[in-house]
Amino acid sequence: MKNSLNILIFFILILNSCRSTEEIRIFESLSMKSEILGQDVKYSVILPEDYYATGKKYPVVYLLHGLGDDETSWLEYGRISQIADKLVNDGEIVPMIFVMPQGFRNYYVNDYAGTFRYEDMFMNELIPFIDSVYHTKKGGDFRATMGYSMGGFGALNIPLKNPEHFCACVALSISIRTDEQYMYEDATEWNDQWGRLFGGVDSVGESRITEYYKQNCPIHILSSLDSTSRELPGIYIDNGDDEQTLSFSNEALHIILRDKNIDHEFRVRDGGHSFTYWREALPNGLRYISDKFEDNPYQGDRQNEIYQDTENNLPYIESTISEVTARLFLPDEYKFTNRLYPVIYILGEITDEEEMWIAALTNEMTETGELPPLILAFIPACGENLKDTVINDLEARYRIRSGYRFRGLIGFGNGGATALKSVLQPTSFTSCVLMDSDPGYEGFAKGLDIAGTDDLWRTWFYIAYPDKGDFYAENSRIHTEFRAADQYHEYRILEGYGGFEWRKNIMGEALKFTAKKIHR
Repeated sequence: MKNSLNILIFFILILNSCRSTEEIRIFESLSMKSEILGQDVKYSVILPEDYYATGKKYPVVYLLHGLGDDETSWLEYGRISQIADKLVNDGEIVPMIFVMPQGFRNYYVNDYAGTFRYEDMFMNELIPFIDSVYHTKKGGDFRATMGYSMGGFGALNIPLKNPEHFCACVALSISIRTDEQYMYEDATEWNDQWGRLFGGVDSVGESRITEYYKQNCPIHILSSLDSTSRELPGIYIDNGDDEQTLSFSNEALHIILRDKNIDHEFRVRDGGHSFTYWREALPNGLRYISDKFEDNPYQGDRQNEIYQDTENNLPYIESTISEVTARLFLPDEYKFTNRLYPVIYILGEITDEEEMWIAALTNEMTETGELPPLILAFIPACGENLKDTVINDLEARYRIRSGYRFRGLIGFGNGGATALKSVLQPTSFTSCVLMDSDPGYEGFAKGLDIAGTDDLWRTWFYIAYPDKGDFYAENSRIHTEFRAADQYHEYRILEGYGGFEWRKNIMGEALKFTAKKIHR
């Protein structure tokens, strides 16, 4: 019996050793000989689950890693195979081949001295090699890039310079600098990261802005385009609101694209420079690429769950003060207690139906424990002295807990400018939410110069804006100035054009943000 078992194990080992490598579809750290670089270039590859069974050809996505990482990072930290397989099985994306090349530390460009011509290798050796070895659909209509950090730079830069070879690029947390950042970056870091690639090692100031740099910087490439420029691949940019330097430069890219009416998608979500953030970007980024492969309009981001109306006839009180009529929604328990409540003031022109929806949402979230019982006060945008003309009187009439800590502010649309002017009064509000609003930036900046950020440090800000809204530059400037001043805030840019249906997607998060500050 023992001999029979040993023989069986022996044959199992023989059979396993003879298994065809064709059954393997996820390969790590393969090699391609590069004549251009004079060395081997490693790469990893993921093949679709049905790759061997169907004999079909597939589109290709080149996944580019960040500085200090390598060809294994997307597999290990990005969890790309698990995420992509689920999206394919759920029918959200088409099957595709993923290629993850070794990027070294070269930002996926040719260095200015011509000693390490990475982009030439990528375009003239790697792509033809992949097309010859794997069952790929050839041509730019079936080829895309995606990358994070340094890889985000490459994922955008290579398609911009070679637009006929790619239909889409998804760039996450792009490691890029504006000219001003580039000129004044620490000398050691600048030499190591940029000067060795673009020229001007040991230089300072404007001498760092070399012609070679301009030819290889997406900010300069996009700035030089005009309405008659060649057609570009689809562009999707995603950057976390907790980024430092990259908050400025990624916003600058978005503003250039908007100013030039170049179609693109731009998102800012909660998070920073980490794989936690980049993994969460993958589903929408891959859906965007898949639609480009199919030559379809982008289907749109996955939407957050939107709370449903619980009722449309909640009781309210109207109160007129200084010719301003406010509408108040009180907690269900208000008439049964003598306790005091925090209050959220909501400014801007919105319809009765919209007010009812927000009140119903607040009521539902209070019942589930996501919010504390609180008072909602809807006030039309009404000038600069909101607190003195309206709020003091309202708080004298109703059981509102005293002190700025229990007073939140939300500005919609034209209420954004009033909200920002109001928070410039010291210790007026514990939080300020700007949602799909015209913030009246110039007036705010003037008031900020007078007040200084010291008066705002107690106030938390939450700015949410549609990526195709009209006031993209103003909202961006507030975000970047707050980042520079280390003023705490959350910043979101979501897909869309704005309006109340857009606000519904973010309203629950904004209310919870306000409640968190009230009960911190």
